[in-house]
Amino acid sequence: MSLKINLRHIEEKDLQLEGQLAVAELDLEGCDELIHAHHPLSYHLRAQKVSQGILVQGSLQITLDCECSRCLKSFQFPVTLDPWVTHLALEGPEKAAIKDDMADLTPYLREDILLEFPRHPLCGPDCGGLPDQFKQNKATVAGSTNDSPAWSELNKLKF
Repeated sequence: MSLKINLRHIEEKDLQLEGQLAVAELDLEGCDELIHAHHPLSYHLRAQKVSQGILVQGSLQITLDCECSRCLKSFQFPVTLDPWVTHLALEGPEKAAIKDDMADLTPYLREDILLEFPRHPLCGPDCGGLPDQFKQNKATVAGSTNDSPAWSELNKLKF
């Protein structure tokens, strides 16, 4: 179930929202082949009505399962957005989608979590990449390819 705010309830008083959101609701799978979301999103939020919208403040936390872009080792990458703030406009061109007096926060959560994904996930800053045995195998394969007649003809070309 997505994270929604009832507009009728928020007119009376500020809302406290706490809990977990299933990762399937965020639709994060397939965004990056080295990053996988399997853990739920934990949230602690306060929503309040402001003049022309809703102000939502609080914190978000999710743990991502990643593969190192250098050595392919699996590791976990915690994402914490604290403080997290968003404004849902209720009027104007950037008006939030309202259905049955409910405003859905899920797209806003998803967008900010995606912005926190690491560009090139690393298991550690000192990661040396693949073990030496893989590097030697790669060099052997590369060396045998360069000895083929097709490569020798290409090497003769002068640009």
